[in-house]
This record gives sequence, structure tokens and C-alpha cells, in this order.
Amino acid sequence: MLRDFISKESAGGLALIFAAAVAMLWVNTGGVGSYRALFAFPLAVGVEAFAIDKPLLLWINDGLMALFFFLIGLEVKREVVTGQLCTWRQAALPVYAAIGGMVVPALIFVAINWNEPANLDGWAIPAATDIAFALGLLALLGSRVPVMLKALLLAIAIIDDIGAILIIALFYTAELNLTALGLALLPLAGLLLLNRCGAARVLPYLLLSLLLWVFVLKSGVHATLAGVAAAMFVPIAIEDERPLAKLEHALHPWIAFGVLPTFAFANAGVSFANVGIESIFAPLSLGIAVGLVVGKQVGIFGACLVATKAKLAIVPDGVTFSQLYGLSCLAGIGFTMSLFIGGLAFAESGQIDAVKMGVLSGSLVSAIIGMTVLAFTLPYSSLRKAQAHA
Repeated sequence: MLRDFISKESAGGLALIFAAAVAMLWVNTGGVGSYRALFAFPLAVGVEAFAIDKPLLLWINDGLMALFFFLIGLEVKREVVTGQLCTWRQAALPVYAAIGGMVVPALIFVAINWNEPANLDGWAIPAATDIAFALGLLALLGSRVPVMLKALLLAIAIIDDIGAILIIALFYTAELNLTALGLALLPLAGLLLLNRCGAARVLPYLLLSLLLWVFVLKSGVHATLAGVAAAMFVPIAIEDERPLAKLEHALHPWIAFGVLPTFAFANAGVSFANVGIESIFAPLSLGIAVGLVVGKQVGIFGACLVATKAKLAIVPDGVTFSQLYGLSCLAGIGFTMSLFIGGLAFAESGQIDAVKMGVLSGSLVSAIIGMTVLAFTLPYSSLRKAQAHA
């Protein structure tokens, strides 16, 4: 299951890279007007108080991304109950690494933007790691990459995602509509009832999850959190049925090759027409980029080093500290989640292009450093063995 998950995530990461590249190419070859008009196109669904009227961009960011967060919720539940995070011995290193990888980038961002109070809402942007993007790049190194190194990156990213979910819930929630929030308890109660009754069919869970999403969207709490909440009620196993694995298996290709590339295409289109040195070194862009490039590698590798030296955690078999450092650099690819949080923090401020510049530049530099370190530190023996068996 782990190998299958990683293989799909890796291929999806390459699709993500392609979609982002197409968006940037479109915007920077004279298509900026048509690109912005496309994602500003209004779409309305529903009636009266529960009508949803949003531009296409927000349908993608609030709607399609709720599916992504639903999948994250399924992954988190599986890993905590039966997977890489089910025992403290397995979870210790990625937990310490993920905490370091969120705290240090945030502190660096705040330090750089301390004299720019309007920018401080973006403190969480460099705290995120894009697992699909990172695994997609790891896939380019082929069989040289130990499975345990990929599994460690996956575990760190999942814990990182839990942190991002909590951050969104606590710091990026608008004013609450208590009526809609109260109505959201109804589908939640339905999901709980399905779980307690041992319902194995996935369709009722999906229908109630959709209803929950509508109510949460109207409540002021960010709608993507409905996906995470709904996933927690999907049972792992009921007799011979495995609803969670069935849903995860069915959704993963659609998320990896549909939702995430669509999100990347809709959000990565930044114009470089008027970009100069002053734009790149502006506090907001610089704080995000340095947070991703320096903060991630210092936070993750530093936490791993301290935890292992203090005998609080162990490095998985077959993984060296030099490879762990390369992984820490690669975790500086924030892309999807960083752009998502940046959109929540600065969508109304007119600074979203500066956010994109910081995320894209920081992610690019992190990718180059991480891939270079891993290219020199990963062994060639496994590659030779693979060629010998071929």
C-alpha cells in the first residue's frame, strides 16, 4: 500500500510541476488578461440563503481543495491507526522534524517582516511542505531513493498537514455564521451514526460530507476543513469491507492528476513583467522564500539531529544523515499548501503576486538544493541491482 501510494503521489507531483509551468508560460507570453478572466468567471449554484456564488478560482480553492483535504484526512487516520504513525517509535522522528519544520520557517518570516505589520498574517506560509511536489522530484532519482526515505518524507508531510489544518482553523477563519455552523452538526451527527452502525458503503458518507461542506462554507469556517472532519468518520474496516482504503484508492488518482494540477494551474500564474530585484527582496517575498529555503532545512534537520543525539528518536534503517539533510532541503518545497495559505492571508490585500513570487522562488531553490544533495548522497548500488534484475 505504501509503495502504491508513493508511486501515485510521485507521478502526481510531476503533473503538478507541468501544470504550474503551463500557467506561468501562459501568463508571461501575453495571456495574463485571458488567464485572470478565466478564473474570475462567476459560477452560482443553489437557492436563497444557501446559494453559492463564487468566481471559478474560489470554486477551485474552496471546493476542489476540500476533496484534497478529505484525502489528507483519510491518510492521517490510516497512518495514525495502522501506518507509519501508529506507534511512538515510528512517529517520534517525523513528529520532531515536522514541528521544527513549521516553527523555524515561521520565526524567520516574522523576523524579516517584523517592521511590516501588514505582512505578519503570512507567518504560516513557509511552514508548509508540498508532499506531491517533493515526491515527484524524488521519483526522478529512481530506485536510488530508499523506500524508508520516501516514507519518512511522507510522514513528516502528513504531520505538517495536520499542523496546517489547525493553523487554518485557528487563524484563517472569518466571522462565524452560527446558524450555518449549527446546521453543520446535522451531517456530522449523520456521519457519526453511520460509523457507529457499521455502514460500509461509501456513498452515504460522501453525500453527508457534501452537505457538511455546504454548511461549513456558509458558516465562515474555511470549507476545506469540512473534508478533514468528514474523513475522520470513515471506518477503516468493517468485517471484510475496508471503506477508508476503498475511498482513498478511488480518490487518489483524481486528486493527484486532477484536483492538484488544476489548483496549481489556477494559482501559479504570476507575471514576471514588472519583477525586479526590489520585488524579490521585498520583506513579504523574502520572508517566504528564506523561510522555505533556510527555515525548513534548519528546522527539520536540526530537530532530527537533536532528537537522535538525545535518544528521543531513531533514524530509519538505510537512511543516512546526509540523505536526511537532502530530504530537509527538499521539504522546503511549499507550493500547494503555501499558495493555499497565502491565498487565505492576502487574497484581499493585493499582495498575492508577492506571495506567489516568494513561494515559487523559495520552492525552486529548495528543489535545486535538495535534489543536488540527494544526487550526491544516494547510493548507486540499488540502481545497479535494479538494472541487473531487469
